[in-house]
Amino acid sequence: MNTNGRRPGLLERLAEGPVICAEGYLFELERRGYLQAGAFVPEVVLEYPEEVAQLHREFVHAGSDVVEAFTYYAHREKLRLVGKEELLERINRQALALAKKVAEESGALYAGDICNTNVYEPEYADAYLEARTMFEEQVGWAVEAGVDFIVGETFSYAEEALIGLEVIKETGLPAVITLAVHREPETREGWSVAPAEWGDPVPDGARPVLLQPLRDRGLRPGGLGSRGQLLRLVLRRGPAPRPEHGRSPGAHASREPLLPGHVQARLPRHRPDPTAAERRI
Repeated sequence: MNTNGRRPGLLERLAEGPVICAEGYLFELERRGYLQAGAFVPEVVLEYPEEVAQLHREFVHAGSDVVEAFTYYAHREKLRLVGKEELLERINRQALALAKKVAEESGALYAGDICNTNVYEPEYADAYLEARTMFEEQVGWAVEAGVDFIVGETFSYAEEALIGLEVIKETGLPAVITLAVHREPETREGWSVAPAEWGDPVPDGARPVLLQPLRDRGLRPGGLGSRGQLLRLVLRRGPAPRPEHGRSPGAHASREPLLPGHVQARLPRHRPDPTAAERRI
């Protein structure tokens, strides 16, 4: 939560060292039987709010510095697909309230969340406006709730990620943007992700830090993890370090596990991306 400078925010904490932002609420709540596979709409925040709050507490206890609101796939298009568009605002506001409560209890940073919209297609004429409108709705509720920063996650299209970044920047809050990388090391529109690993600048002085591979991304607390299991592309203000002799500077890419002691849960081969919605018709 914003406290008018009475405690360090995201950028101040990043200046001092790594900040762990752990979340895997969707898969963990599915595993516990509170969320239906397939649709993956987080109605659980309305139906079992204390279970969501307790999961936030468990992630903080495991080492997360951030409580991220469970608003992943709580956007207008996803809810429209399952016939529950009328729950859009309630789900978002409730998820933000639950995350805020745990952030206040624990002293953790408090983050809003937006994600891929499932409507963005480069050849679709209205895609930019539709995606932006959905981002504006969710970002607006997050700002009203007093988040410290906003995460934009799981974007396969870099251009869609930039739309989300644009909307967040207009609020004056820090933005953390992740790209979902599929089998090839490139975005869906064919942009290479190699420059991001090497620290080349991206729009408006943001700094690429880590990448989030889409394959085998399911995580759950417990077990013995290893370095580099889940990498994230974090966009933050400040000059980007430049590589020397074709090598990554490395200092800004720690490649630590998302949570201490995480183990990577492998997905079945026929389910490479279980949260993916079918394309629009």
